[in-house]
Amino acid sequence: MNKKTPSNDMPAPKEGLSREEERTVTKRRRLRSAVVYEIIRAEGEGELRRRFGALWWSGLAAGISIGFSVLAQAFLATYLVDIPGTSIIQSLGYSVGFLIVILSRQQLFTENTLTAVLPVMVRKEWRWLWVLLRLWGIVLAANLVGCFLFAAFLAFSGALTADVATAVRTVSEHLLANTPTEMFVKGVFAGWLIAALVWMLPSAEGTEIFVITLITYLIALGGFTHVVAGSVEAFYLWLTGVETLFRVVFVFFVPTLLGNLAGGTVLFAVLSYAQVREEIDER
Repeated sequence: MNKKTPSNDMPAPKEGLSREEERTVTKRRRLRSAVVYEIIRAEGEGELRRRFGALWWSGLAAGISIGFSVLAQAFLATYLVDIPGTSIIQSLGYSVGFLIVILSRQQLFTENTLTAVLPVMVRKEWRWLWVLLRLWGIVLAANLVGCFLFAAFLAFSGALTADVATAVRTVSEHLLANTPTEMFVKGVFAGWLIAALVWMLPSAEGTEIFVITLITYLIALGGFTHVVAGSVEAFYLWLTGVETLFRVVFVFFVPTLLGNLAGGTVLFAVLSYAQVREEIDER
């Protein structure tokens, strides 16, 4: 009687392990870097091919949603005023807007500093660079319009109590206290962390809320600068007459934008590509 040979798609179990245990081992193996890269690259290609309208409305929604990071921090600062360590707890509110944006699959500019860059790096064609710049321009503009609308609501709607409005102003002034150099350096850290968050999500099945909260909470604790979330605060100070448009643009926006790009694209995306380049080239 001939022995049955195991099928090609289901290798025979190792000594001491049943087939079910082998399946468990396979399921619990961490994704290889190349697999994570391909997941993000494929998602980035889809984003690069999206039409203007889809990108614009999704980016606008993200700009509005991210405003809840500022509002949540203000709420916590207001209602926990007499509790020791309020600033540490208050920083948790920063995660709220990012949770809404990422779990709702809305377009956030700093996510695209990694997601949309990877396919361009693989293709190595100049025309794809223009496609990338188109995506960045649409999403960033839409994010900023959303941030402006949310900041205008905070400033002029009258929906906030006096205590909460004061807390929003305090949170916002803390951001603009940085010099342009500090904005840039802190922006590099924030750009790196957001790119790391994007890289971690494919492996975070079932724990996405925890991972998003952890990384964005770290950004808040470190006082790192994020060009979209910070725009709500900067616009609010400008609309309420606390800051000039010049300072909003050249002290906050430009240095922070460059820092986020440096951290998310120049550093994280390039290093991520470098670690999987050989495997990709072989294929």
